Amino acid sequence: VSIPGGGRTGVKVFSNAGPLMALCKLGQLDLLYRLFGRLRFSTSVYQEVVIRGSQRGYPDAVLIKLALQRKQLVVLDVIYDDLPSDIASLPIDAGEKEAIYLATRVPNSLVLLDDLKAREEAKARKLAVKVTIGVLVQAYRNSLVTLGEIDTIFEAIIANDDIRIASGLCRGVLKQLKSEPRNHKD
Repeated sequence: VSIPGGGRTGVKVFSNAGPLMALCKLGQLDLLYRLFGRLRFSTSVYQEVVIRGSQRGYPDAVLIKLALQRKQLVVLDVIYDDLPSDIASLPIDAGEKEAIYLATRVPNSLVLLDDLKAREEAKARKLAVKVTIGVLVQAYRNSLVTLGEIDTIFEAIIANDDIRIASGLCRGVLKQLKSEPRNHKD
């Protein structure tokens, strides 16, 4: 697997389907490119998000296709049978395994994973991990979204059954962000 250039931070970022789909549903997919430059994901994630998503009529599939055309996202070919046995045998989805695999091949990379077991497996391999909420918090702290927008986004997460992020987590993070000092008004 050849992995082209790093992102805005110089860090190569890999993702599973969950964060991509959640940010699409929230209308915030562009935050990934604005924060990290090109984001990479595997063929399994492409199959899940674009191919199966298109077959089911999900708008996420169209948004991902557009981001691919704009070269904001990159699909990396991963042959599942070539995964190391310690990764292939993990009790997590194929896209999560492939995201972890890709990240293990690049020093100082970042992997986006929402599933708890997948995050634990990535951390056990000393990988830097971020969840969807973490991406949104980073966007806020980088002044890409306002606190009011974060509030609206978190309310949309809470109201959307298709986004599997706990409402208590959203409320707790929002409370924390509201208590942080800011250099500008929202």
